[in-house]
Amino acid sequence: MSLPRTSTQVSFPSGSVQDRSTVLAVLDLPEGRTGIITGSTPFHPLDHTWPDQPSDTGTLVVDGVDLAVVDCVTGGVGPEGVLSLGAEIPVRRGEEGWAWLVVHVVEAAEATGVTVGAAAELRVDAERRAALSAAHTGCHLLALALNAALAPRWRKDPGRRDALGHPDFDSLAMESSRMDTTASTDVYRIGKSLRKKGFTADDLAADLPTITAAVNEQLAAWVAADAPVRIEAPGPELTARRRWCCDLPEGSASIFCGGTHLHHLGELTALRTELRLSEDGTGLTAVTAPERR
Repeated sequence: MSLPRTSTQVSFPSGSVQDRSTVLAVLDLPEGRTGIITGSTPFHPLDHTWPDQPSDTGTLVVDGVDLAVVDCVTGGVGPEGVLSLGAEIPVRRGEEGWAWLVVHVVEAAEATGVTVGAAAELRVDAERRAALSAAHTGCHLLALALNAALAPRWRKDPGRRDALGHPDFDSLAMESSRMDTTASTDVYRIGKSLRKKGFTADDLAADLPTITAAVNEQLAAWVAADAPVRIEAPGPELTARRRWCCDLPEGSASIFCGGTHLHHLGELTALRTELRLSEDGTGLTAVTAPERR
C-alpha cells in the first residue's frame, strides 16, 4: 500500500469543523477498525507527544455513505515508508524525514466500500469541539493567572517567565495536563528541583484559599474583558508549530499549543478553578471549568 509522504494539511487551528478532501489511504487497524487518511482535514487528532486534548469525533461522508469517526490519531511515516500510529511513533512530531498524518478511525464494517481517490466530506462534531476548545482556552488562562498569584513565592528568578512577565510556575512544575468536555485538569509537581529554582512552598496549604480566590478573580476579569483569541501558524501542515494568542488587558499573551480554542473570551459566562494540594505537599492539582454561553 502506498502511503502519503507529505503531511496532512489541517484547518482546525482556525476553528473549522467542515472540509472536503480526497481519500489518500485506507488502513486496516486492530479491533475491527479502519483508518482513513485524507489530504486535508478539520479533525484534530490526539497528539502522541503531548496528549492533552482528546481527538475530535464526527462524520466522514464518502460516496454518499456516512461513516462515524470514533477516534482520530496521529500517524507518522518514517524515511523507510513504514507507518507508526500514536504511542508507537518513535520520534517527536516534526522529525525531519517523516510525514505526519491525521488518521480518521471508523468501524471496518462501515468502510468496506471506501477506496483511494474517493471524494470525502469531513464533518467534526461541532458541539464537542466547542466544549474541548473552551476547556483548552481555560487551561491556558489558568496557567497565566496561577503564575501571577504564585509570583511572590519565588525567592529568585527561575530563569523562565511567561508572556505577562511572571515566573512560569506552570511550565516549570507541569507534570500533566488533560482536557475533557467539562474542564481541564493540570497536575503540578512541587519537588526538590522546583525548590532549587527558587520556589518556596512554605505555608502553601494555609495560603491556598487566598491563592485560589486571586486566581478566580483574575479569570473572571479576563472573561469580562472579552479578549480576542487566535491561533498563529506558519503553515497549514499538521507539523506547523502553532501558537495560542490572547490579547488580554495586561498585554498580548502567547503559548505554544497544538490544540483548538475559542475565538474570544466572551464565549464564556464564567471560568473558575479549584486548587487542591496533596497531603504531602508535593502535588498541586488545578481543575478549571468553563461555562459557555
